[in-house]
Amino acid sequence: MKSTVFFTEKDILETIKTRNKGGKKMRRKGKQILAAATAAALLLSGCGGGAGESKEGTSEQTAASGDKMTDVGTPRKDTLIVDMLSGTQTDPDNFNPYMTGCVAMDCGLHQLLYPCLWEADTMNGEQTCDLAADFPEAMDDTNTKYRFHLREGITWSDGVEFTAEDVEFTSDILSSTEEFSWGSWYKSFVKSMKAVDKYTVEMELVEPNVKPQQKLGVIVFGNNFKVLPKHIWEKEDPATFKYTDPLSLGPYTLSKRDAQGNWFLYEKREDWDKSDVGVIDGEPKPQYVLFKYFGSEEKRVMAAVNNEIDILQDISPESWDILKEKNPNAKCWTEEFPYAIPDDPCERGISFNCSNEYYSNRDVRWALTLSMDIKQVSMATFGGKLKFSPLAVPPTTALTDVYQKPMAEWLKTYAFEDGYKPFNENTAKEMVELLKTEGVENLPTTDEEITDIFGIGWWKYDTDKAAELLQKNGFTQKDGQWMTPEGEPWEIIILAPADFEIESMRLAFAVADAWSKFGVKAEVKQQDSSTFWTSYATGNYDTGAYWPFCGLIPDLTENIQTWHEKYILPNGENAAGNKERYANEELSAAIDKLQTLEPDDPEVNKTVEEMLKIFVDEMPAIPMFGTAKFVPVVETYWTGFQDSENPFEGPWWWWSQFRFYTTKIEAAK
Repeated sequence: MKSTVFFTEKDILETIKTRNKGGKKMRRKGKQILAAATAAALLLSGCGGGAGESKEGTSEQTAASGDKMTDVGTPRKDTLIVDMLSGTQTDPDNFNPYMTGCVAMDCGLHQLLYPCLWEADTMNGEQTCDLAADFPEAMDDTNTKYRFHLREGITWSDGVEFTAEDVEFTSDILSSTEEFSWGSWYKSFVKSMKAVDKYTVEMELVEPNVKPQQKLGVIVFGNNFKVLPKHIWEKEDPATFKYTDPLSLGPYTLSKRDAQGNWFLYEKREDWDKSDVGVIDGEPKPQYVLFKYFGSEEKRVMAAVNNEIDILQDISPESWDILKEKNPNAKCWTEEFPYAIPDDPCERGISFNCSNEYYSNRDVRWALTLSMDIKQVSMATFGGKLKFSPLAVPPTTALTDVYQKPMAEWLKTYAFEDGYKPFNENTAKEMVELLKTEGVENLPTTDEEITDIFGIGWWKYDTDKAAELLQKNGFTQKDGQWMTPEGEPWEIIILAPADFEIESMRLAFAVADAWSKFGVKAEVKQQDSSTFWTSYATGNYDTGAYWPFCGLIPDLTENIQTWHEKYILPNGENAAGNKERYANEELSAAIDKLQTLEPDDPEVNKTVEEMLKIFVDEMPAIPMFGTAKFVPVVETYWTGFQDSENPFEGPWWWWSQFRFYTTKIEAAK
């Protein structure tokens, strides 16, 4: 008989927290960890009953009773409860979408209130029409003048009709309000938008572009062009107006909010049929949608165990083990391993502020890259369940076939000026062998399977070459510690999310551990959502665990255009693009060229490949992994969520497409 291992609540909480800080993997103790998770879940749920039981009783009893109320005063059976990815909001009264410090869009704002002109079908990689009824049509052969029409029948939530005058007004204040950081980007692209009649807009661009809908519509997460109601905003100073009671063009309105910024409650409009979703897709099913931040990862998971939440954001593999064992109504993207969806269109890595001392030096950036054992970083981040990416394009299934695999041969031949070849084509195979020693089963065996799961390879772990690059630039070592050219201990602060975006949070600690072993004093500074993103935009960082490389469709124009050098601002100023503050004329010229190419032009892929080569050679940010998303749902109160068997969309709860999911979700019976 095998001995029984007993764990306390403290044991499991410390296990999760330690792993979230990049702690070493508990080797060869998988069964004990799972036992700990199950035992701790029983303790944390405050009961000793069987699976599925909680403080509320069994899941079936809770759903059947129908009279339970949420802590914000709504019937639980009518309320869809969604985890807030961006966590606590510092100013819950600020809904001005163009003001620094406003409530994060993924707290329900762009999902429910602020539709865009054009949306995206992310599973098919195509744009669709939303507030706009059609795509821009060129008015002449200059590719600078376009006309598009608005969808009729949509009103603001106060009953006022949505018209072209709202679009023109929004364009005007973006162009004239210096305090709006995104306005500087907007003015560099759009010269004017004019309302020709109630439903027709004519747009003139600053320079030729054959696909303006990609700049002003959704291609992945959302879009910054949020149309504002003229009849409200024309009476206010846009630079200071907090828009505390925002109107909606979506199917819900903001009903209540927490004064501390921990939750936002939305209620279905009585006139939902006059919203974008109502006109396009029909009636949303939940009467209320509550976006709520429950706190640390273990608290969020236990809320799901207790059926207090329906949709979770971004948890770790260990937390999923706890949840699926404790609540039988919980499910992830797949029913079996790997559970998580692997095709998130943003990859994880480390950004540099390339305008700062040391990090403006390409050799220093490459030295920090070669000083990391990527396999150990993967283990410390997500137990090795990550796909390597050496390129500035996410290794999604589609984009791997378009860019990663075709560029593998070039990566093998790529060399520094001295002839050194940094690429390791065997990284994926080495990862498989490492996981075997950890007791992981059902690993891929063929070269094709290994590549599909773990990627085409990554950079060598070569501390000797890294040291050579640093010494070449005046760095020295003293008692195992790297010293700056000025003779001071070299210290690096890595900014990281605090209790949100778990993968990036853990990645930061794993990278800090790797750099510390190399002899650099590296520390992680965790920040709440607002501070984290403000630091990035204002250049108030040296390095950070951000995700600057995203992509959903092969035409990466809009994902990569923010790297244009025209968006660089001095540190301290709020940049709308190029937050790495990296200047490269060749890269900017290639971005300009992309703007002139139709999406299906063969030159698009060729141009993107040349840009990806620049990113490799210069390494202004270190792409590391494709993002694996553990974003489970609990089907105690609501069903019909998308999954691998019903993939009407990916589980992108924090993207703007969310409001269209609500028409497909059904109350549990």
